[in-house]
Amino acid sequence: FGSRRDTTTTVGGGRACARLALALAPRLSRARRAFAAMGGKEKGGEGKKDAKKEAKSETATKKAAISLDPPSGTRDFFPEEYRQQRWLFGKFRETAALYGFQEYDAPVLENVELYKRKAGEEITDQMYNFTDKEGAEVTLRPEMTPTLARMVLNLMRIETGEMAALLPLKWFSIPQCWRFETTQRGRKREHYQWNMDIVGISGIAAEVELLSAVCTFFESIGLTSKDVGLKVNSRKVLGAVTKKAGVPDDRFAETCVIIDKLDKIGAEAVRKELTEKVGLSDEVGKRLTDATTAKTLDEFAELAGVGDSEEVQELRKLFEMANDYGYGDWLIFDASVVRGLAYYTGVVFEGFDRAGVLRAICGGGRYDRLLTLYGSPKEIPCVGFGFGDCVVVELLKEKNKTPVLRHHIDYLVAAYNQDMTGKALSVARRLRLAGKRVDVFPDPAKKVARAFNYADRVGAVRVAFVAPGEWDQGLVRIKDMRNFGQDAPDDVKQKDVPLDDLANVDSYFGVAIDGSPLGA
Repeated sequence: FGSRRDTTTTVGGGRACARLALALAPRLSRARRAFAAMGGKEKGGEGKKDAKKEAKSETATKKAAISLDPPSGTRDFFPEEYRQQRWLFGKFRETAALYGFQEYDAPVLENVELYKRKAGEEITDQMYNFTDKEGAEVTLRPEMTPTLARMVLNLMRIETGEMAALLPLKWFSIPQCWRFETTQRGRKREHYQWNMDIVGISGIAAEVELLSAVCTFFESIGLTSKDVGLKVNSRKVLGAVTKKAGVPDDRFAETCVIIDKLDKIGAEAVRKELTEKVGLSDEVGKRLTDATTAKTLDEFAELAGVGDSEEVQELRKLFEMANDYGYGDWLIFDASVVRGLAYYTGVVFEGFDRAGVLRAICGGGRYDRLLTLYGSPKEIPCVGFGFGDCVVVELLKEKNKTPVLRHHIDYLVAAYNQDMTGKALSVARRLRLAGKRVDVFPDPAKKVARAFNYADRVGAVRVAFVAPGEWDQGLVRIKDMRNFGQDAPDDVKQKDVPLDDLANVDSYFGVAIDGSPLGA
């Protein structure tokens, strides 16, 4: 997983020494100038001339020195970290495939107007936006949902509101997103976000399916409901409360955005904003903030004064279906969860670390009205979630679940001497044509130990040693270094394989390259 590294530990001692020399250069220059000022001379000429040379050298040094760190809030992915990322993304894709979703993607550059929703959202102040050379207002995408909405609208006949595509759409993506915000553990200015969205299902069966997918993913990376939970609420329920309190429908989204700040600024500050920005009385504001402390759905309904309303019944049904599905132990009701984006309209949820160490792990909900903001003549039911990679990485570290993924290849091909190099390359090509991952030892030599030492360092499973004796017989000697114990006899772990049959090399060892029995 990506990290900003100290260059002294990543690029070797040579670069560390170079950086030390750069740091000391100005001090040496000052010392020499001081020596010259006192009338002293150095070898090779007058002190004054040397001082000028050193000044020029110091200027050149400053120009040459650049930061080796990536921009603030971003990450480099060295090979070992990139393997971890590929593994994580593989888990995202496997989970999405299990639930019948299709992958999509879009440009990282989007139109600014796609994100300008007037509800006081933080996201509009966090964009990496600029005017391009054609005068267009663009931004690096801060999230993917508006892009999804734009793409779905491309499948709609705008004059009628009818979809040209078969509904429901079940799409997922893993885009890189950018937000200029304060960095902290599990939150950076760039991150990759796994999104799963369902378009075209109005009932809570869609939410139930997505929540199940979240739980399935956690289980696939070794976490349980004891490690992670999902807080669930409904903006419909909160909407019934605010409507009863006299909040206009067109101020509801803004009210939710303010309430979402409870954990950041506290109940008193939230009530103040509700009074100043929405116009609620302090009494109504207090009723709303007090209700968000409820521990159960029934307690919330009672405190908020909405009883057993239709909205409460729908949310209760979701918990019942989750129990039937088999993941009810992952869910808890939390009235304080409303999500900070204005477009949510129904059920909302957040993943959280039950140990309380990390921030929200994932989040999502229903957003039935978003497409109408972009020109749809009618509401299209949508629900989805976003899952940032940074916080998952930290979660795996916290739970000691980060997998160890070492680099490995199938074969190292080593030539006996320089004269056998071309023949060794021929063997490497044959193995690659058979679908094997192959490296070639860069230094042909008679010292076999050097080749085997290199093979061990690059993680080779087998070594193909191309020497004149076997080659003259049309054979290549191959040794398996991983799948048999050290005490195994040589005739078990070492085989002379015909050149023309290298594609079937596994059959000579009786096991596949990963050690599994052939045909398993």
